[in-house]
Order: sequence, then C-alpha cells, then structure tokens
Amino acid sequence: QVQLVESGGGLVQAGGSLRLSCAASGRTFSRYGTGWFRQAPGKEREFVAGITWRTTVTSYADSVKGRFTISRDNANNAVYLQMSSLKPEDTAVYYCAADRQLFRPSVPGVLEEYNYWGQGTQVTVSL
Repeated sequence: QVQLVESGGGLVQAGGSLRLSCAASGRTFSRYGTGWFRQAPGKEREFVAGITWRTTVTSYADSVKGRFTISRDNANNAVYLQMSSLKPEDTAVYYCAADRQLFRPSVPGVLEEYNYWGQGTQVTVSL
C-alpha cells in the first residue's frame, strides 16, 4: 500500500511558474517510478511527465516539453513537477501516481500502468 499526497497547486497568471510536490508514504517508494497526470474539465486524464525509480529516465508529453521538469528525491520520498511558462491550457487537476511495476527501467505513459494515485491538486492558469 502507498499513499500519495499532492500539493503546490494554485492560481497563476499565464507565463508564470508553479512547483508541484508529491509526498509518498507506505511501500518502498524509491523502487517504483512515478508519473504526473492531469485532467481538465470534460477531458480524459492524460500523461504529463514521468520518472523512473533511479531517476535515470524521464519522459514528457509533447505539450509540456521544454516547460515542465520532473524530479524526485528518494531520500525524502518525494517527486516534484516544476512548471514554467504556464498557459491557460495547462489548467487542470494534477495527479501523481506510482508505477505498478517494481524497478521498471522505462516510463509508462498510460494510466493502466499506475496503481496508486493521489487526490490531486488544482492548477488554474489565467490570461
């Protein structure tokens, strides 16, 4: 069992920055990759970014490449999403999720490969 708690969301103007945090507890978090997803009103939840358990591999959705950076601190059981140059279309509830596979060497970009989810944090980007 693992618990994930996101924080850091809020209201920001277009062009601004936010840093989301995901605090994990429970199973050995450092042995599993982690992903960030988002869901806007009326849309499906989509992959945003992911990082492997050893932090050697990261992956990003095309829509956020060059603007978002994912990182993790295994010593503190935390994963972060630094978001810069935010756009109104980035408005969504952001979720962190834990990979279901132990020691996976790659980043899965589909929801079905993640079996633990946080409650989400709202990010709103205004014009």
